Amino acid sequence: MTSVANLQPDPAPILACTISRDVQNFELLIDDMENELGESWGDLGFEDALIFLGQPEAATLQFVAIAVDAEDEADLSRITEVIRAAKAHSIKVILIANQVGPIALHQLLRLGAEDFVPYPLPDGALHEAIERIKQPAPVTPPPAAAAVQPAAPPPIDEPHAEAHPAFKAKGDRNGVVLPVHGLAGGCGASTFATNLAWELATISKNDAPRVCLIDLDFQYGSAATYLDLPRKEAVFDLLSDTGSADSDALLAAMLTFNDKLHVLTAPSDMLPLDIVTPDDIGRIIDMARANFDFVIVDMPRTIVAWTETVLSRAHAYFALMELDLRSAQNVLRLVRALKAEGLPHERLRYVLNRAPKFTDLSAKSRVKRMAESLDISIDVQLPDGGAQVTQANDHGLPLSENAGKNPLRKEIQKLAKSLFDLNKAVETGKS
Repeated sequence: MTSVANLQPDPAPILACTISRDVQNFELLIDDMENELGESWGDLGFEDALIFLGQPEAATLQFVAIAVDAEDEADLSRITEVIRAAKAHSIKVILIANQVGPIALHQLLRLGAEDFVPYPLPDGALHEAIERIKQPAPVTPPPAAAAVQPAAPPPIDEPHAEAHPAFKAKGDRNGVVLPVHGLAGGCGASTFATNLAWELATISKNDAPRVCLIDLDFQYGSAATYLDLPRKEAVFDLLSDTGSADSDALLAAMLTFNDKLHVLTAPSDMLPLDIVTPDDIGRIIDMARANFDFVIVDMPRTIVAWTETVLSRAHAYFALMELDLRSAQNVLRLVRALKAEGLPHERLRYVLNRAPKFTDLSAKSRVKRMAESLDISIDVQLPDGGAQVTQANDHGLPLSENAGKNPLRKEIQKLAKSLFDLNKAVETGKS
């Protein structure tokens, strides 16, 4: 590591710097910086950084790694000055955060940090962050070339253009809560949640229920992408202060897809999952239930402190899996964890995605054996929708709008119809 004192006389160019109150509090960062850069990096305090970033020697810097912990939250103004100075000199910023509160973390990320890595550093995380910031920026056409391009018409005629909810919050509903949880990466949980919500919202022309989709995957939520909706800053404001929020605030943070499906997207920035407490999530779901007939919740794959809150409010908790060993193992882990905590594991409804065709007798027997060995009942089997599913998601459209005859769409439509009919029967029985 190159010290601050010899940054200038050292003939070797300094390619990066750590900036912190005391770098000795981040020993893993020191080790990773040495592994990545050898002696071509230095360490600076916050005050020294402001001075050095304005000197000619800083021109060789590729990035700075700003390391902060909980004690730095009381002095965010100085840290924000360092980030602004780095951005002013076109120096990229990697933020290393150790137990920093979500609001402070969000504030620092909004200033323009290119990447964020939690501390203690996961294996290879700093290397991956450095590789990402080395990627060239997307090329934009020069102004002269752009000027000759014809102006694009306003997107008012797009069939899936977004809008804000038009109805007023009255709290006159008692909605059905249907969370969707993927038990393995890439098993299609977000696709299932998005399309189930849309099928419910369009199940009837004359008596369609009021449906909302809540994306609680604050880091990789895909509902906004799959419905071509922007991510609103109001979502973060809602999550940051649910105690003072009401149903009107919830609706204000939502967007509508085709004037039928109401969506609370994931925040625009990647946020830690513990930015909210179980009470926060409980308030959001309760407000949604009071104003919608169906509340579809797209859950993160990680089990968090507020998973229990969602499970306790769920009428049915859809757990998506595939016909493979990882899904089987994760089912066992999940059920074992729920039983250990005395949580209502019987609310889980297992959905097998990419299920074998009815003609594939060998695979069908594997499904039966897996269910028996796990002591579960697979309630729904969804066929493989193929490339049309990816195409629909990339186009920001539900399957019914892009591939109406797709077998996956038809199966989700059947499930939505059964849920709608069952809810109607329950309401009729109560009345």
